[in-house]
Amino acid sequence: MDSAFPDRARHRLGPYIRSVVTTGSSEKSAMTFTVARGSIKRGELARRSGCNLETIRYYEDVGLMPPPARTQAGHRLYREDDQRRLRFILRARELGFSIAEIRSLLSIIDSAEYTCGEVYALTQAHLRSVSAKIADLKKLEQTLKTISKGCAAGSAPECPIVDALIAD
Repeated sequence: MDSAFPDRARHRLGPYIRSVVTTGSSEKSAMTFTVARGSIKRGELARRSGCNLETIRYYEDVGLMPPPARTQAGHRLYREDDQRRLRFILRARELGFSIAEIRSLLSIIDSAEYTCGEVYALTQAHLRSVSAKIADLKKLEQTLKTISKGCAAGSAPECPIVDALIAD
């Protein structure tokens, strides 16, 4: 897999994507990730991106990141294109895209023959999934509110929440 994004994929991703708060987000968001000129080692890439060394290794293992170049001493070196690719992956993860969805997006982008329509279709499918999850969470919220209403939160062993959870 060639890690270089086609020139047209390198362009304007940044201004259109806003950082979002997600479960497990690192304190340093992928949104503040600056690409270094030239090649950098994995530790520096992890520091700049705010992600764990193991996360970068995982993305290599699952094929989202290509195997990096190495120094004579065996240190991994990440070129500017590799850094951009990691930034893309981290932003996509921040927006809730699965590994499979990111793989599909990268496959399209790596082809250099992609159209905005193809990317749009994948994004819309992800949006439908997110919307369904939101609807499910709203139902869950309502159910929890309903079963909590009758609870006095007292010291008695009888609890309507437990009763609701064990009810048929």
